Amino acid sequence: MATQRPDLASLSAGDVVATRSIELDRAALVRYAGASGDFNPIHWNEEFATEVGLPGVIAHGMCTMGSVIAVVEDWAGDPGAIVRYGTRFTKPVPVPSRGAAVVEVTATVGAVDAEAGTVRVDLAVVHDGAKVLGRAQAVVRLA
Repeated sequence: MATQRPDLASLSAGDVVATRSIELDRAALVRYAGASGDFNPIHWNEEFATEVGLPGVIAHGMCTMGSVIAVVEDWAGDPGAIVRYGTRFTKPVPVPSRGAAVVEVTATVGAVDAEAGTVRVDLAVVHDGAKVLGRAQAVVRLA
């Protein structure tokens, strides 16, 4: 079943276009470490992570960032429609040894540029009530 792409003309600033809960578990961190080559022990060794002042093992920031953009990719119907994506890492996402950390994502239209055929999507990314990504924004070409 093909996904229908959003219609630029029907979008306005403030429209919530997608929400999702994303689970990050230790297995995801292992897979990400292997794919990225980032084997920093803060992402897999509980003792090391707490010794350096962290609440425990934390997700890779880029793993969190990459997981979150999937919300916009799915909404847009085409990952190639995303022409720019950026964020600031504001808080770590602690990942328990059992179970998963849940990151809540809300994608909201921040601005529509009809002339350019793009929409800016602002992402609110929260774990346990705390914002973990700040100024997370994607520009999506829809026309």
